[in-house]
Amino acid sequence: MNIESKNNQNFPKRPIFDPFDFYLTPQTQWVSISEMFAVRYIITLEIYLILLIDSIVPSFGNTMQVTKFDSGTKVVITAPLSLESDSEYRAPNIIQRVLSLLTNVRPGSDLTRLQLPPQFHIPKSQLQCYGESVYCVGSDMLSKCADEETSLSRFVSVVVWSISTVRPLAFGVAPYNPILGETHHVSRGPLNVLLEQVSNHPPVTALQATDEHDKIELLCCQSPVPRFYGTHIETEVAGKRQLKLLDKNEMYTMNSPKLVIRFLPVPRVDWLGNVNVRCHESGLEAELSYRGNSFLPRPSVHRSIKGKIFMSSTSQTIYEIDGHWDKTVTVKDVSTGKTTIVYDAKEALSGLKTPFVKDPKGVLESESTVVWAEVSRSILQKSWDNAREAKTSIEEWQREFGKERKSKDVDFVPKYFTMSHTKENGWDCLPINKLVPKAPILAD
Repeated sequence: MNIESKNNQNFPKRPIFDPFDFYLTPQTQWVSISEMFAVRYIITLEIYLILLIDSIVPSFGNTMQVTKFDSGTKVVITAPLSLESDSEYRAPNIIQRVLSLLTNVRPGSDLTRLQLPPQFHIPKSQLQCYGESVYCVGSDMLSKCADEETSLSRFVSVVVWSISTVRPLAFGVAPYNPILGETHHVSRGPLNVLLEQVSNHPPVTALQATDEHDKIELLCCQSPVPRFYGTHIETEVAGKRQLKLLDKNEMYTMNSPKLVIRFLPVPRVDWLGNVNVRCHESGLEAELSYRGNSFLPRPSVHRSIKGKIFMSSTSQTIYEIDGHWDKTVTVKDVSTGKTTIVYDAKEALSGLKTPFVKDPKGVLESESTVVWAEVSRSILQKSWDNAREAKTSIEEWQREFGKERKSKDVDFVPKYFTMSHTKENGWDCLPINKLVPKAPILAD
């Protein structure tokens, strides 16, 4: 796929229209009264929120890495999401954002698949966000999991690592939806991380990470399931995460908290819900509860986390967990009363460096930072018209690619994973290769 050439095409401007103007033309059909009011209500809510809130778009400053190959292909890599990410924002023209939203709405549109305009995006794909939670961290927490001497200390380290994968997000902006077959390949030291978008409807992302030095393997198969509840959107990240410490013959399974976007009374984004971490070999288990403000802001509750580590067989609590995932988290030994800080978000998530291209020839055309390069560059430069054209070009290419497969009755086959689905266990993705090779993009 030649994204670069497609992004240079001249696209006609889309006309502005009144989203409440439901009428019959040769191109449209009457919609039902319930559909009309549903569409009208949601559009009104979106416009109201945009005008009500101090609109935000991430300010990535000078943290963009741009690499251009002899072939003309570009790679654009932006700074990873960090502890500072949700405090470094500045607002573009609010009216421009409203008009940009309306240009993508048509009478009778299915808003569940509404394509967001560039002003609502951070300059990176969801694939990158998943990957960053593994390879972008201030200290090597995965290696520590393997280095600990006892099963209990290793379990605590795994719990701490799982907390570090939660990153601050801002209200009003989101990463790009990955296209089918999109990949992301980055290495940090001996840790090699590979992701692939193996399904689009529903969206399913597969991740494999291997570290030959510390004998670590991480497998993830994640599918976000968003649901609209009027005053908020709740996204359950369905799927599994498995961390294997091969030298210790231990496998840890865990899930993810839910992402909740609240509109009222105060617009915000929270990670909420219960997370379970379990190691069958040691019999240890952890229950974590991510909490946030339900109505009025309360610092003691905002981004707080509570839980315990216990033996699965007896339910006997060993450690109590308490703290805030964006500050510090402690464990308290229930037998001695001793409290220890086990996680410091400032150390783990502050000052993260932007990955860079080490081997330009090894970067694939399906790489996230190539696919979305022109869109990301335009967003960072606030060239909204060019960003919209580039994004539309990618989306149109994906639709044509899908139509071509359908016409030939050919199913999409992932390149790096096999996938399956059952009602009982949901989606499952297995890597084709045992080890992930060294990546052309490196993270410090």
